[in-house]
Amino acid sequence: MQPASFEPPATPDREALAALVDAIALRGDRGAFAALFKHFAPKIKGYLIKIGTDRGQAEELTQEVMLTVWRKAATFDRSQASVSTWLFTIARNRRIDAVRRERRPEIDLSDPMLVPDEPVAADDQLDAAERDERVARALKTLPKEQADLVHEAFYLAKSHSEIADQTNIPLGTVKSRLRLAFGRLRKALEGEEA
Repeated sequence: MQPASFEPPATPDREALAALVDAIALRGDRGAFAALFKHFAPKIKGYLIKIGTDRGQAEELTQEVMLTVWRKAATFDRSQASVSTWLFTIARNRRIDAVRRERRPEIDLSDPMLVPDEPVAADDQLDAAERDERVARALKTLPKEQADLVHEAFYLAKSHSEIADQTNIPLGTVKSRLRLAFGRLRKALEGEEA
């Protein structure tokens, strides 16, 4: 036979609240837990909102606090603190933990930015090395002013405007020299493939 649930007075005093926690710790008394929940949940939620927690998170944190009461009731020591002090300390600590999580979000190991590239197959590496060598040879066939512009645009990732400003060459001239350079590179590379 299960013991009867402990019913606290309408406005429980310090000892009645401690007795509710004891009932949860000793017997897993759901009625005692319900009474504690009914008494403290709105107060804890209000406290969390008052210290700057948004309503949704305050609701979640209140649930966490009350779940902690259910799980850790046996750790409550009435000689150290009142039930309300214990619960509001748990609530404050849960709030601090939530703020810390917001500042340092959990790392998502499946984030594409964190997933290393697949290793390049040996034949692809060889193809890339051969292509790089062909491009290097083709670049050597360009006039110096065109080769310099290609280097600035593609190896140093500068915009056409930046190149024009730094070299004191008109923007239209930079664009036309790059267009001529690409035409020559295309012909040189196509000639090597033939």
